[in-house]
Amino acid sequence: MGTVNPALLTGLHRRYNPLLDEWVLVSPHRLSRPWQGQVEPAHADDRPAHDPTCYLCPGNTRANGLRNPAYPSTYAFDNDFPALVEAEPGRKPPPIPGRAAPDQPVGAPGTINVAQGFPPPREALRRDHAAVVRPASCSPVSDGLLRALPQRGVCRVICFSPRHDLTLARMETTGIRDVADLWAEEVERAARAGWLRYVQVFENKGAAMGCSNPHPHGQIWASAEVPHLPERKLAMQAKYHAAHGRDLLGDYLARELAEGVRVVCQNDAWVVLVPFWAVWPFETMVVPRRCVDDLRSLTPDERLLLAAVFRDLTARYDNLFRCPFPYSMGWHGRTIDGAANPGCRLHAVFYPPLLRSATVRKFLVGYEMTAEPQRDLTAEHAADRLREQSPVHYLDRR
Repeated sequence: MGTVNPALLTGLHRRYNPLLDEWVLVSPHRLSRPWQGQVEPAHADDRPAHDPTCYLCPGNTRANGLRNPAYPSTYAFDNDFPALVEAEPGRKPPPIPGRAAPDQPVGAPGTINVAQGFPPPREALRRDHAAVVRPASCSPVSDGLLRALPQRGVCRVICFSPRHDLTLARMETTGIRDVADLWAEEVERAARAGWLRYVQVFENKGAAMGCSNPHPHGQIWASAEVPHLPERKLAMQAKYHAAHGRDLLGDYLARELAEGVRVVCQNDAWVVLVPFWAVWPFETMVVPRRCVDDLRSLTPDERLLLAAVFRDLTARYDNLFRCPFPYSMGWHGRTIDGAANPGCRLHAVFYPPLLRSATVRKFLVGYEMTAEPQRDLTAEHAADRLREQSPVHYLDRR
């Protein structure tokens, strides 16, 4: 199998990402440059267990006037401000099993259009509890150079816990398993609709990653067309499978386990590693040992062990700079339209922005926006830093 020359990993070089067919520039010497740029405010993790002003806490009223139930565990609902909607304006969306058919077309009186102003006034939303922000219509455009197509979909919100003050890093393993179960249920729910092709499960944690509400939650965006990045990953995995008869991530995982230098933590079902081609400073990937391509296909034991490894990783993140560590996390797996996805292996990715401390973050600007991704901290150094951290959260060690 061979090993990578250690000298290559410490000097200036580029690394190839076989999942996206792209390169990343690695410049370790830049870590010594002085920093006089933006410094993020330090955020203390001092939230209450229940916030009466939070739109996501149990029993509270959301922005559209609907009241959340007193949910005891996880809770999912349609996003009040969706990026994707089920039908083009003026047309009824196709029915989804388990949901009553709408009694009025999209864009009918009582709904709110972005053209009328955004954000809509709270009193307007409260006048009609069924009010949903609807995008303006889009007609297909294709002249060989300029192309545009309508996109349909469904957006859902998943509250991880009734507790306002608990993130995945401090939830009980059984509670995180409930989240994994709900992820799988939401994927199945979207698949039953019959017209959706891909489900993107993700979480934005922290204001630094654009999270608009601190209550622990994630999102589900299911779309009628496969988004660009998952499409590229599926294509590259299918190409590798056609050439080698094996799955790309399976071979890659075997290589990482053999070398060990980029592995952060692991258990009997999952491995957390810093990808060789990572772009973000403490980027990680969570890969199943078994070749499984869909959240729905995970066994009960695999879901419980997934919960354990998620708790382990996110606690290490918080411990790194002793702060609520921000990140964006997302799952990549097969399509839900019944199409063949040869070589596809389910995996999650974590993209945290913090680089040097709780107050200094990485910005993807300049060279990254005009040439190719670039990082200063090597993947090996990042993995070593994360391995050094305790899997017990620093707030639980007081």
